[in-house]
Amino acid sequence: MKKLLFLLFLVTLSVTAQNESLFEKGNTAYNEGNYEIAIDNYEQVLNNGETSAALYYNLANSYYKLNNLASSIYYYEKALQLNPNDEDIRNNLAIAQNLVIDDVSAEEPSGLFGIWQNSVSIFSFNGWGWAAIIFSFLFATLFVVYYFSNKTLIKRIMFSGSMLFIFLAFISLIFAFQQKSRISNNDYAIIFSQEAPVRNEPTLRSSESFYLHEGTKIKVIERYQDWIKFELPNGLQGWMDKKEVKFF
Repeated sequence: MKKLLFLLFLVTLSVTAQNESLFEKGNTAYNEGNYEIAIDNYEQVLNNGETSAALYYNLANSYYKLNNLASSIYYYEKALQLNPNDEDIRNNLAIAQNLVIDDVSAEEPSGLFGIWQNSVSIFSFNGWGWAAIIFSFLFATLFVVYYFSNKTLIKRIMFSGSMLFIFLAFISLIFAFQQKSRISNNDYAIIFSQEAPVRNEPTLRSSESFYLHEGTKIKVIERYQDWIKFELPNGLQGWMDKKEVKFF
C-alpha cells in the first residue's frame, strides 16, 4: 500500500512538473508572437487535467490574437467562472464581446437586486468559502478573549467584534452557495458557427426565424435530442442545433 501511494505521489509530481513546463513554454511562445504554439502548449495542460483561471485567460488571449473570436470569448468566460473579480479578465472579455455582431445585451440589474448581484460576484465560490472560514476563526478568537477577560470594556468590545464576524461568516456562506448555485444551475454556451440559424421548433422543417453569429453567449434552458432551446440576455428565445455551440 505504501509503495502504491509513493508511486501515485511520483506520478502526480511528474505531471505537475510537466504542466508547469508546458505552461511556461506557452507563455514564452505567446510573448514571441507564436500564438498557435502557445495554444498547443496550453491545451496540452488542459488535456492533462489541470485547469486554472490563468490558463484559461492565456488561452483566450492567444485565440484573440489569432482573431478566433468564439474561442477567445469561450475561454474568457471559463476564466471568469474561476475568478469572477479579476479586472483583466473582465476587461478583455468586454473587448472581445464588442466585436460580436449580435447586440443582445440585457440591462444591468439596479436597486437592491443589483447591489446583491454585484456583491455576490466579488469572489468565486471558493473565495467566499475561505472568507467564511477566516471570519469564523476571528469570531472564535474574539469570543475566547471575551469569555476569559475580566475587564468590562474589553468584554464589550470582544463580544461586539465576535458578533460582527459571525454575521460576516454567515453572509459569506450565503454568498458562496449563491455563487455555486449560479454556476451549477445555469447552462451557458458560446456560438462557434459564423452564422447559426434559430428556429421556432426543434426540427429542420421549422422555418428559420433569425440568425445568431460567432461569439454570442446564450443560456440553454432545454435540451431535446440534437437541439437546444436557449434564451438571450434580452429575453429572446429559440431553438438551435447543438453542433453550432460549445457549452461551458
